Amino acid sequence: MINPWVVTAIAGLSGLTIGSFLNVCTLRWPQDESVLFPGSHCPKCRADIRWYDNVPVLGFIMLRGRCRACRGQISVQYPLVELATGLVWAGMFSYAGLSWEALRGGVFLTILFGIALTDARFYIIPDQFSLGGLLIGVAMAFFPGGLAPLEALLGAALGFGLLQAIAVGGKWMFKKDAMGGGDIKMMAMAGSFLGMAGVLLTIFLGALLGSVIFGPISYKTQKLVPFGIFLAAGAAVTYGWGASIIAWYTTTILQLP
Repeated sequence: MINPWVVTAIAGLSGLTIGSFLNVCTLRWPQDESVLFPGSHCPKCRADIRWYDNVPVLGFIMLRGRCRACRGQISVQYPLVELATGLVWAGMFSYAGLSWEALRGGVFLTILFGIALTDARFYIIPDQFSLGGLLIGVAMAFFPGGLAPLEALLGAALGFGLLQAIAVGGKWMFKKDAMGGGDIKMMAMAGSFLGMAGVLLTIFLGALLGSVIFGPISYKTQKLVPFGIFLAAGAAVTYGWGASIIAWYTTTILQLP
C-alpha cells in the first residue's frame, strides 16, 4: 500500500506544475492566444524563460521576482497561483486518498480557480474552461464514484437552462444584458460536476456572495459584477460542503425527515 503522505506530496508537486500551466491559460485564453506557442517568455522584454527558471515557485524565489534578462518585476500572481493549485491537489488527495474522486475534485477546483482568475482580470470566461470543462465533467461521470452520467447531464442542462432563463428575463426587465454568455456556459460545466441540487445551491451561494461582496461596489461605481468569480466560489463551497448544507436546510429549515 502506498504511504498516504507520499500520495499527498506527489499530488501537491503535480498541482504546482498544473498551476504553472494554469497561469499561462488564464493569461492567454482570454486574449485568444495559443498556450503552446510561443513558449514561456518575459512579458516585458520578450526573452525566453529558461527551463530552470520556470520551475514552479522555486524559480520565482531564485530569481527574486525579477526577469533574468531585463531585471523587470515578475508578477507575484505566478507563484501564488502555483502554490494555491498545489495546495488544492494536495488537499484533495489527502482527503480522498488515491482515488478517482480526488482526481475529479482536483480537476474541478482547478477549472473553477481558472474561471475566477480570468473573470476577475478580463471579465471573460474562456470556452476552454466552460465548454472544455463540461466535456471533462461528463466524461468523469463515467469514473467509479461521484455522479452517474445521467446526473451529470441533467445537472449540466439545469445549470445552462436556469442561467439562460435569468439572462432572458433580466434583459426583458432591465432592457440590457443581465447575464454574460460565459456565466451560462460555466454553470453547465458546474452542473456536470455537481448535479441538479448542486446547481441550485451554487447559484444561491453565488448570488449571495456577489450581492454582499461586490453589490455595494457595483452600486457606487456602476461596474459590471464579475459574476463568474462568485459562481466559482459558490461551486467550490458546494463541492466541499454542499451535501451537509442541503441536509441541514432540509432537516432544520424545512423540517423534513
